[in-house]
Amino acid sequence: MSDKISIARLKKFGKTFELSVDPEAALKYKKGGAELHDVLMASHIFTNAKRGEMPTEVELQQVFKTTDVEKIADLILKEGEIQLTSEHRAIEREQKKKKLINMIRTLAVDPKNNLPIPPERIELALEEGKIHLNDNKTVEEQFDDIIKRLRPILALKIEQKRLSIEIPSKYAGKAQGQMRKYSIIREEWLPTGAWKVTIESPAGLVPEIIDQLNALTHGEVVVEIK
Repeated sequence: MSDKISIARLKKFGKTFELSVDPEAALKYKKGGAELHDVLMASHIFTNAKRGEMPTEVELQQVFKTTDVEKIADLILKEGEIQLTSEHRAIEREQKKKKLINMIRTLAVDPKNNLPIPPERIELALEEGKIHLNDNKTVEEQFDDIIKRLRPILALKIEQKRLSIEIPSKYAGKAQGQMRKYSIIREEWLPTGAWKVTIESPAGLVPEIIDQLNALTHGEVVVEIK
């Protein structure tokens, strides 16, 4: 199992906390597709996993306000970095590149004929422009910037939609993290405590955004498409 062990690391308040994890399971967990017991290769929090050094309970309480290993592990996995092997990094990069190309093919058209752009042309344009994805960001977070860099090389058009979204106060905290991945036009807090935000997004992503919001708020979100 040693060849499948990686480190998940979070730096908080000047201190480093680590987990010994299965890299494939850790990546799935980060995306909501695995259980914590499948991820952890050791049921301890470390300050240096390779040397087996562990923090005191006092340190854990000071930083995380808890000594519960599962709660702390969840935070490290979701907010920290997973140190992948070179093989896993290569696989992740290839998967993200394919996702990016598919998103462009799905959301963009050739402005000359309004037809989808072949994946081969998109890939060649990315190579010509030396445009690479940031390993530490999602494809969605980088999409708008990549499109701007692609335009001088590849003629494309993406229809944009504005969504006016009203989210009840009890879901607003989680929703903010999700909505800030997109281009925010305006936002305000309503007297009811609800968070109202207007975002701009490629038209092809709108159904996915609405599905995400419905899942997050159990259907209590109000969305108006402009």
